[in-house]
Amino acid sequence: MLVGAADAVSVLADRAAGINGLHLVAHHQTRDLASVVAAEPAWQEAGLRPRLNLLRDGQEAGVAETTLTETTVAEVMAELAELEDPKIREVNERHGDDHGVNLSKLRALAKRLKTQQELACRLWGTDDTAARLLAILICRPKAFERDELDVMLRESRTPKVHDWLVNYVVKKSPHAEELRLAWSADPDPVVASAGWALTTERVAKKPQGLDLAGLLDVVEAEMKDAPARLQWAMNHCLAQIGIEHAEHRARAIDIGERLQVLKDYPTPPGCTSPFAPIWITEMVRRQHGT
Repeated sequence: MLVGAADAVSVLADRAAGINGLHLVAHHQTRDLASVVAAEPAWQEAGLRPRLNLLRDGQEAGVAETTLTETTVAEVMAELAELEDPKIREVNERHGDDHGVNLSKLRALAKRLKTQQELACRLWGTDDTAARLLAILICRPKAFERDELDVMLRESRTPKVHDWLVNYVVKKSPHAEELRLAWSADPDPVVASAGWALTTERVAKKPQGLDLAGLLDVVEAEMKDAPARLQWAMNHCLAQIGIEHAEHRARAIDIGERLQVLKDYPTPPGCTSPFAPIWITEMVRRQHGT
């Protein structure tokens, strides 16, 4: 709805009745600045020249900000398209990730853009995997509400977006513990895997209050038949308990030996196997320098 000069003056007249003229004009989404400026004598007469300046400057800044953000999104998407490499996409698609951008180049782009929360939100909204990975790198993790993070996790279609969201955003959020508890009990195994990832973080950095023996009970009972991504997250938690907590190490290794989960996982030379008994033993050896 456009407000003409006469309407703007009428709104200002309401100031005598205690109504904020600037607020009402803004509320009506005045976009016809020329009409408002034409009414400037009335603003001046009412002693509201400063409010006219605020309105005019605010509108111009708002238009500029919107245009800049929209242009930036378009420019970023174009740059991501230029970074697309069919060979990288082919490799990523084998792992369920539908993008072809080299991650080192993606991080370089994020470093150049720096933190931009609004841009991050707009990029996330494109539903493009590369754009969402970039959004995760330039967002402000503590700016998201609990429910926003829950929706974002459930929208994460690919493993890389899911993992980065949990590790780079949720773990830094003040809502991490609340989400850990909720996600761990979620019937969706992919969502539950995020809960286990947050639990693994606590096992390593803030184990106070965790029932480690109870976690081992759950792993022992459920990990063998869990879907792949949930199984991987539970196995990581199992290994972390064995690595960080000597009093539970023997049991953690025993559970791993009996369940045989990921025992035959292909491991490149120089890398540590994700098979829990090997993983635990190797990490403990490194910690003690033996």
